[in-house]
Amino acid sequence: MKVAEQYTDAELIAAIGDPRDLNKAILSLYQQYSETTGAAIIHYGGSRQDAEDVFQETVVAFIEIAKKGKFRMEASIKTFLASIAKNIWLNELKRRERAGYREKQFEYGRDQNEIDVSHHISDLEKKRQLRELVYKLGEPCQKILMLFYYENLSMKEIVDHLPYENEQVVRNKKYKCLQQLTGLIKDNPLIAMQIKEIAK
Repeated sequence: MKVAEQYTDAELIAAIGDPRDLNKAILSLYQQYSETTGAAIIHYGGSRQDAEDVFQETVVAFIEIAKKGKFRMEASIKTFLASIAKNIWLNELKRRERAGYREKQFEYGRDQNEIDVSHHISDLEKKRQLRELVYKLGEPCQKILMLFYYENLSMKEIVDHLPYENEQVVRNKKYKCLQQLTGLIKDNPLIAMQIKEIAK
């Protein structure tokens, strides 16, 4: 695996703002912070796949915030990423609960500020580039992914819209569609991070 450059927080923010250095900055974020952030998600009831997905979304949200000049270095990047990840995981638990899941409650840490990044994630889901990639998968995958991610329907609701036998069949089909989508963009890490929930 390629070793990322070591950046200070200030250097990392500068690299994110420079298109020539963006991929290096992304690699650095993954190598410096993915393990600790993932361990926290697993500690609070998530799976290893959950941890990977949450960190992926965390990096995307952080890059959006940094590019807009909204990260003012009032906390370290490590602390800021932890707060973003916590909010993303909380939102995911709430979504699962609405869909009929019963997951452990994620407890808030007393010493961290809560940061609302839900609108950043919503914006990412509507990226034109991601929509165009979905269209390349064929009509069955288009319908499932659009209903799930863009219309926020549960598996049960999708069964009512599409000719599948039950929720498990839809879940399996969704997984296969996401694997195909991942295959289309695996060579481009920046596009890859725009996928909201991989193989869940």
